[in-house]
Order: sequence, then structure tokens, then C-alpha cells
Amino acid sequence: MIQRSLPGLSLIALFIVLSIASPYFLTVTNLSSVVRQTAVINIMALGMTMVIIAGGIDLSVGAILAMGGVLGTMAMERGCSIPAAVLVGALAGLFWGLVNGLLTTRLNVAPFIVTLGTLGIIRGLTLIMTNGVAVHNIPAGFAYLGEGNLLGVPFVLWILVFCAIATHVILEHTRLGRYVFAIGSNAEAAVYAGIPVVFHTTAVYAICGLLTGLAGMIEASRLMTGQPTAGQGYELQVIAAVVIGGGSLRGGEGSVIGTLIGAFIMGLLSNGSDLLGISPYLQQAIIGAVIILAVTVDEIRKRKLNQ
Repeated sequence: MIQRSLPGLSLIALFIVLSIASPYFLTVTNLSSVVRQTAVINIMALGMTMVIIAGGIDLSVGAILAMGGVLGTMAMERGCSIPAAVLVGALAGLFWGLVNGLLTTRLNVAPFIVTLGTLGIIRGLTLIMTNGVAVHNIPAGFAYLGEGNLLGVPFVLWILVFCAIATHVILEHTRLGRYVFAIGSNAEAAVYAGIPVVFHTTAVYAICGLLTGLAGMIEASRLMTGQPTAGQGYELQVIAAVVIGGGSLRGGEGSVIGTLIGAFIMGLLSNGSDLLGISPYLQQAIIGAVIILAVTVDEIRKRKLNQ
């Protein structure tokens, strides 16, 4: 029980420490900035939660984010409306999610290898499409997606809440959710139980891609450019958010609430480091250490349960 509540307690403790350590932390401007900065990782992490629960992993999410953002901004550059362009970015993510899922299930290749390969393919194609140059000619109104407010609340927070509720409903109240947990716990037993493992595994990769494509458009909105190099290193932060939130890299465990807490812990660590003048290079080291710690705690808990 204590181990399961540890992420939430850690988030509260981190919030209190940063409130004391920096007079700028509790300002409306800074907290709003944290929400906007964390929303992209949060939305990506929701999709990754489903993949990890199913016993998989997706290392290509950073590259998918970049391609989604680039294709969406290219669509606007060619006269597409903003909503249509956002749909283009999201569908680009959905496509690559399907590719990852189909390659993993049909070729029976480890998802680590498949998504490591597609990471390179997607990143390379994105750079080829743009010649390595960012897409700039986009309408000013597009900035609202990442920087606007609705009812005094950052608009991206509304999007995040909607995505979180939808993901929670899928995991906890649908057949897909039940099957995902079963597949992640024991894929072989799931096959013998008559669960369509290939279909449902592909579905979670597709959903992960869809959410990542949407996150790519939010990132592009915040930058007001379609950056072909966007999202580099994001896969580490996304996986860290899921693991810190209680997701198990062995599959079969994870939750939306846990992932949101994990992502906000990552966001507060980054924001607090900036406020306190800690080097961004050290931040990367901290993220790596936190991942190792979270996985170690999960392994210790599993060993105790098996004894």
C-alpha cells in the first residue's frame, strides 16, 4: 500500500520543497507554464501506459511527435484549416502506431527492436520531407492550441483531461482494457483464453500513435513551427512517467492516475531545476537515476509478492 502511494506522496513532497526553495514557483505564470510544458509528455504517456500494460514498449514516440507536427503544419501551409491540420497530425501518428503494432505482432519481433528501427525511419523521413528546415508559414491562430486559455485555464489542460478520462474509461470499463491487462500479465495464457492478442496489441500501439500525433501538434503550436528535430529524448521522459507512476516494464500493471502523477513529477523536476539554476545536463542524469530507482522498487515489490 505504501509503495503504491509513493508516487503521489513524492509529488506532494516535491511541490512543497519547490514552494519553499523558490519564491517564483507558486506564481500563476509559472504553474501555468508547468501545465503547458508537461501536457505534451502527459498526453504521450497516456498512450505509452496502454502499450506498457500490454507488455510492449514504443521507442519511436519522439519521432512520431516530430512527423505529426511537421505534417500538420505543412497542411496549414498549404491552406488547410487549423482543425483539419490537427487531424492530419493525429492521423499521421495513428498510421505509425499501426505500423509499429503490425510489425510487432505479425513479424513476432520484439517491440524494442521494431520501434528502435521505426524511430530511425520516421526521423529520417521527416528530415527528408523538410530538408531539415522547420515549417514556419502557419496561421497565428494556431498558437491557441498550445498557449491559449479557456475559462481561465490553459486550453491544453482541457485536452489533457479529456484524453485522460478517455484512456481511463478504455482501460477500466471496456473489453479492450481488460484484454490489455490480460495480455500484459501473460500473453500465452491470453491466447489460450481466446483473446485476439494480435488485434488488441496492434490497437494499443495505434492509440499510442494517435495521442502522440496530437501531442506533436500541441508541441508545434507552442513553438509555432513544425520542427523536424522535435521530440528528441522524449521517449525517455514518457517511459519514465509511466514507470514512476507505477507501470511495470514487465507488463500487466499501470494506471492513468499513476502516469499523470509520474509525468507531473518529471515536469516539476524540470521546472524546479530551471528555477534553481541546475544544469539541463544534470537534469538528464536525474531522469535516468529516477527510472532506475522506480524499476528497482517495482522489482523488489514483485519479489516480495512472489515469496
